[in-house]
Amino acid sequence: MEYVQERVTTLHALTDHRPDAPTGRAAVVVPMTEREYGTLAAERVLTALETVAPARVIVPLRAPAERVGPFVRWLDGFDVEVETLWCGGPRLTDLLRDHGLDGARGKGRDVWLGLGRALDAEYVVVHDADTKTYSPAFVNRLVFPLARGHDFSKGYYARVEDGSLYGRLFRLFFRPLVRAIAADAENTGDREAAIVEYLDAFRYALAGEFAATSDLVSRLRLQRGWGLEVGTLGEAFEHAGFADSAQVDLGRYEHDHRSVDGPTGLADMSRSVGAATLRAVENAGVSVDYATLASRYREAAADLIHGYETDAAFNGLAYDREDERAQVETYADALARPGSDTRLPAWRDAPISPADVAEAARADIAAVTDTPPIAAVAEPATEDGRRAARDSDGVHERRNGHRPSESRESDATPGEET
Repeated sequence: MEYVQERVTTLHALTDHRPDAPTGRAAVVVPMTEREYGTLAAERVLTALETVAPARVIVPLRAPAERVGPFVRWLDGFDVEVETLWCGGPRLTDLLRDHGLDGARGKGRDVWLGLGRALDAEYVVVHDADTKTYSPAFVNRLVFPLARGHDFSKGYYARVEDGSLYGRLFRLFFRPLVRAIAADAENTGDREAAIVEYLDAFRYALAGEFAATSDLVSRLRLQRGWGLEVGTLGEAFEHAGFADSAQVDLGRYEHDHRSVDGPTGLADMSRSVGAATLRAVENAGVSVDYATLASRYREAAADLIHGYETDAAFNGLAYDREDERAQVETYADALARPGSDTRLPAWRDAPISPADVAEAARADIAAVTDTPPIAAVAEPATEDGRRAARDSDGVHERRNGHRPSESRESDATPGEET
């Protein structure tokens, strides 16, 4: 057990306490794909959110048309206000294309659409749906620092499963890459070097769990794909900085593993993560020496592998040094200058509004579910308007007779970890 503070405020799970936090003033964005349909992990997440009673849950959904209806009906079975946002519908696709927002599709684009729909809440929480150890305390913990004056908070946890160390892309790619960049940053000014210290301060920078005030969310330019997490950190540095950022220990955390190779494997992801990392530091003024970057990355990774091997032995965990070295060589191929900037605009600067997204997605879902679309509601400008919108608006909100979230009693039992 330790309680070391990093340069960003670091909140430790020293006990099983579930901190009191205004979860009822938060919207929770949970991106899903068709593979989450009916899974035990996704069901656990949604069932836990029933006890959290957020303002609402927004599910940006990536699925083919024939799967949308069953997915929506499944989501309707949970006792929480769910707003399903089909991200691949033809009307929404046309809307984005007509305003120059089409481009590559990926997790980042889905989350961006969901964040727009969440802006009427005071706080916004984002997390994945493949978590096998999900606890309702996660939302409380992520929102807690926001209620105490921070603008951004990010979850962290140790990836130790099946007697082995995981978190490979973070351990073997991101962390040594940041250390390799640090030498370049030391030769620049204080502000430029600070971005590298900021990225290095987060104990699990690639975690998909974060929360922010809606004001900060409205300022974020998001990566379209797998660079979402580190790209968000670069934006958080710009708009929140050290003083207004926090990281929160989420405790035990398990989710699906990916292979190194393949179209959605870690090698493919490393290219997006590397590009997002290098873009963030370059945008902050750091000059990267690309001629020597790969060799400096390998040196930093070798030092870390020695530490990981010793740590694994100390804890009686299995460790394959040669496999880890091979992964480093694979990831080294991802190191190159970032290409053109394809980030999505901040919602405050976007050429469309969240209401436009809602109207298009609502009609798309109605077309594949034979459900008449709910009439559109203008974006609220006041707090009273926001409350009314939460009660009446939605891309596909639940109309199945469950009592609304405002009338449910919040589960305030401290320390409950389901």
